[in-house]
Amino acid sequence: MLEPNIRRQILDAVDTAFEKQLAFTAELVAVPSLRGQERSAQDLMYSAMEERGLAMDRWTLDVDELSSHPGFGPVTVSYAEADNVVGTYEPAGPGGRSLILNGHVDVVPTGPLENWSRSPWDPAVVDGWMHGRGAGDMKAGHAAALFAFDAVRAAGFDPAGRIHFQSVVEEESTGNGSLSALMRGYTADAVLIPEPEENMLVRANVGVIWFTVRVAGQPTHPREMAKGFNAVDAAYAVIAELRELEERWNAERGRHEYFSDLDHPINFNVGGIAGGDWPSSVPAWCELQMRVSIYPGQGVDEAWAEIEETLRSAARRPELAGTVPAAQRTGFNAEGYVLEPGSDAERTLAEAHQTAFGTDLESFTTPGYLDARVFTLYAGIPSLVYGPRSEDIHGFDERVHLESVRRVTKSIALFIADWCGVSPRA
Repeated sequence: MLEPNIRRQILDAVDTAFEKQLAFTAELVAVPSLRGQERSAQDLMYSAMEERGLAMDRWTLDVDELSSHPGFGPVTVSYAEADNVVGTYEPAGPGGRSLILNGHVDVVPTGPLENWSRSPWDPAVVDGWMHGRGAGDMKAGHAAALFAFDAVRAAGFDPAGRIHFQSVVEEESTGNGSLSALMRGYTADAVLIPEPEENMLVRANVGVIWFTVRVAGQPTHPREMAKGFNAVDAAYAVIAELRELEERWNAERGRHEYFSDLDHPINFNVGGIAGGDWPSSVPAWCELQMRVSIYPGQGVDEAWAEIEETLRSAARRPELAGTVPAAQRTGFNAEGYVLEPGSDAERTLAEAHQTAFGTDLESFTTPGYLDARVFTLYAGIPSLVYGPRSEDIHGFDERVHLESVRRVTKSIALFIADWCGVSPRA
């Protein structure tokens, strides 16, 4: 545990630089880093890391290389501008434990702009909250990691362990960004990911599968509609079959540790639907974009086999007239994750949190996806997902609570110092 005077110096350093931290966070939020458009945000992160004297690495994700890994998510978009950035701090000598501080710059689409109170790229501060797409998920936490490192050094200390600052893409769609960083050889004794987690630690999270279902119809003129086969009507029957599978999986939650107390841990989201070519033609096709969650320990291939069987069963419904829908995986192909209690990394974070917040560190289970699974499932590294309070992530008027950001930054700074160890700056 850190000496009290060291803790105080680090905490004070966070406060001193907090306005600068918020200005940088606002600059990052103002960049519309949607999927396939992340390069400008990565330029900003690269410059910020380089200014801190880190050894820099930047590369474009390689689909062919990634596809050889069991954790790969199938790709349906170009990776021409899908860059990862890593800045590495190397201590003067050996001795401290190493750390990965991981964050993503990609954000989800905004939805209709008229439903926002202001532009989603306007990082306005209102009543103690910073607004904007990505402010919570997860640009405030991403910036907090850099400024936590700054606070340790501003307090007069250098971390004694190696630190990799990872700025990745594809967290919102495949997890391939963090997977690529792992495959490039970046490992450490622990990982901390400051996602927006309400000042708590994630104990477990679901796995996720993305897929497209395509239902074929038989077009006719509406005056002869009975002779046709309406693919849109049939798609709703497919959704009903998938909902039955969803409820069966939810009924099994008592068999899965950390999920038994959740009311509805497994969610089948119809994220998009499109079909038909002409109002006066019975639709010849309809596509569903699906996001399905699975339990930790439930293999992706096992879950996918059940989904395919459900789609075959749907063909027996009269709306489908024996037509079996076609399905293709199109993104996330990820298993769930559990952070087993008792690690030294968790103990260290709990002590840092207690100092910064004055309360015990709580943990919880989330029915959302997190990149922690990459490091724990495929490298055996304890991965701590812990970050600030936010509201309406993936919704309208997304925002992050600034006092929470301040305290989380203090927690991360204390964690860096205690986990890696420190020595006085020369």
